[in-house]
Amino acid sequence: MSRPDYLNSKPSQADVTSLPMGSAQDQTVSVDGRKVLRNTYMLLSMTLLFSAAVAGTSMSMGWPHPGFILTLVGYFGLLFLVHKTKESALGILSVFALTGFMGYTLGPILSMYASLPGGASIIMSALGTTGLIFFGMSGWVLSTGKDLSGWGKTLMVGIIMAFVLSIGAVIFELPALSLAVSGMFVILMSGLIAYETSNILHGGETNYIMATVSLYVSLYNLFISLLQIFGVLGSDE
Repeated sequence: MSRPDYLNSKPSQADVTSLPMGSAQDQTVSVDGRKVLRNTYMLLSMTLLFSAAVAGTSMSMGWPHPGFILTLVGYFGLLFLVHKTKESALGILSVFALTGFMGYTLGPILSMYASLPGGASIIMSALGTTGLIFFGMSGWVLSTGKDLSGWGKTLMVGIIMAFVLSIGAVIFELPALSLAVSGMFVILMSGLIAYETSNILHGGETNYIMATVSLYVSLYNLFISLLQIFGVLGSDE
């Protein structure tokens, strides 16, 4: 299957090496990066709408949550599928499969929060804050052109630590640890949104399918973490 021209758009080696720093090279990278970013935002918006529709269906149908283990298996299995098909149009279908599955897992969680006193307010607060953080971090990078490539290792280590702690919080049923992990994820996912945006702009990520998945997962984890935080704060009122 031939690959679309807009997939994995990347300046040629001649374009990169023949131009001095600070001249047309910066413009070339900027143009290519912004092209990938536009494709990413377009696909991201469609997958978010699709995921929200699946989550709404899951809520209305009362579908049960698949559980922690099945969620991990489904997520990593579909993530592997996305990675294997990212070079073709089939990758787009894989992205919708992944985000649809995550929307399904989100439905029962939203149903649980909606049943709490002030649940609708908790959900809307988490959703609004997620949007503000996304636009704030992305806007900061887009307006300043910051190169955040140095953040990669720090974010990776932090995410691994938070993931391990989250498993411990689930196994040992430690609410305080779970809340602390949610706070960690808010910080980490905010940083990951900025990092991925910068990575696209500066040519570190040229595949808009993988960029979409990265931003979607960041938004998903950010929203879930904020739900837990606002849920705890709301219960204390």
